[in-house]
Amino acid sequence: MHADQLPEEQAARTDGRQTIALVDDDRNILTTVSIALQAEGFATRVYSDGEAALHALIENPPDLAVFDIKMPRMDGMELLRRVRESSELPVIFLTSKDDEEDEEAGLEMGADDYIAKPFSLRLLVARIRAILRRRGDGASDGGTTGELDEPGPVIERGRLSMDPARHRVKWDGQVVSLTVTEFLILEALAARPGVIKSRNQLMDAAYPDDVFVDDRTVDSHIKRMRRKFRVVDPQFAGIETLYGAGYSFTDG
Repeated sequence: MHADQLPEEQAARTDGRQTIALVDDDRNILTTVSIALQAEGFATRVYSDGEAALHALIENPPDLAVFDIKMPRMDGMELLRRVRESSELPVIFLTSKDDEEDEEAGLEMGADDYIAKPFSLRLLVARIRAILRRRGDGASDGGTTGELDEPGPVIERGRLSMDPARHRVKWDGQVVSLTVTEFLILEALAARPGVIKSRNQLMDAAYPDDVFVDDRTVDSHIKRMRRKFRVVDPQFAGIETLYGAGYSFTDG
């Protein structure tokens, strides 16, 4: 076992459970999250910095990894860059509340989602399950599933198609790669085209009750979604802003 790994890492698991790698210099977070994930039926590997994690993630990749952005020796951004040279490993970033620029850069580099500290363990588990499901790995192997894991029917709204079972989105038949959080916000908007959803309503759709996010977080998600849709359709105007009220989806 590497000197920088915690005892919870142990040897590689061979019992068929999905494996989550946790990389964070805060050992309290590593221990707490590792115990919570094991209680949900996952196997875990833990690393206290990016440099310690890099070789193991490439040589023996887990099913998904959770990276803290700010770490000594090798931060989460550099770790993601190095991993992406040879692997499409699903990655969730843990960020500080004011790390919007890092969030943007991480998502552009290929992170699947980010969660701001302090975070809810229930939120993290839900995001992990959703990303594994989207990647085609399924979520039924590990522990119990909550209401966020229940897939719904495919949503068709004009040129928009959403598959909740896989968290996959198409616009005019072209794939638009959204994070899980972005998907949940868009799903809430597309459920009732033309109906205004306030920021609070969109936050409730994307985050459990015990997670606080501010208005800027929702605005940032909307801004990124619009950019992604405009890559496949430069004239995309499906998400409308109603200043002082919120957002609505139009399928016209």
